[in-house]
Amino acid sequence: MGSSEDLGARVCAVKGDARKADELVRDYLPFITSETAKFMARRPVAGVDDELGIAMFAFHEATQVYDRQRGAFLPLAARMIRNRLIDYRRREARHARVVSLDAPRFEQDDEDGGTLLDQVDTGRDEIGERHAREATRSEIEEFTRLLASFDVKLTDVADNCPKQGRTLAACRRALTYAREHREVLDRLEQTGKLPIAALAEGSGVERKTLERHRRYLVALLLAYTNGFEIIRGHLRKLDAYQEDGAR
Repeated sequence: MGSSEDLGARVCAVKGDARKADELVRDYLPFITSETAKFMARRPVAGVDDELGIAMFAFHEATQVYDRQRGAFLPLAARMIRNRLIDYRRREARHARVVSLDAPRFEQDDEDGGTLLDQVDTGRDEIGERHAREATRSEIEEFTRLLASFDVKLTDVADNCPKQGRTLAACRRALTYAREHREVLDRLEQTGKLPIAALAEGSGVERKTLERHRRYLVALLLAYTNGFEIIRGHLRKLDAYQEDGAR
């Protein structure tokens, strides 16, 4: 991965360049996974654990705020990953406590007749939540604009997703092949069209299958090649949901 000095220079170079930022995230995925595993006390499962997607986004955030004059990049990235994961756990814990807040408390020594609402800690990480909402909204808007340039709408991802398990598996093979062969992605970005012939030949997936699900394939490939970490997390959930439905 190179020396600390080389990494610092590379991080500075990715600012404003989505492709370079995405490449850096991919190259340092082992580091991101390791930091996530430290927090979770187990290795995260890609496509299952939201924590990994959040850590990837935090790593990307770190590239945008990094200043070489203030030290090495990886310690900063590690702190931001941990902070984002802590924020996530806190939000999840609050959401998990969905009970009737007007219900009476039942502690044995309680004599004041209060309700659960009286005991709720109303402290919120409002800055973190607002930042997350703004980041999500900004990314969705950018992704929507990018999809439009390829004649694809955000709703097409769900509408055009394969419904049969065998077809879904075939599309995944095509996506994997495209992500592993940069020339396919380059042609997509340069021409605005999915190179179906090359994708069919390389992945072994029937051309008619690729043509039928072109919009779905285009959307996922664009999400995985332009640094849309938040979008990726949502797409992984959609993919898992569709897989369950296809069984």
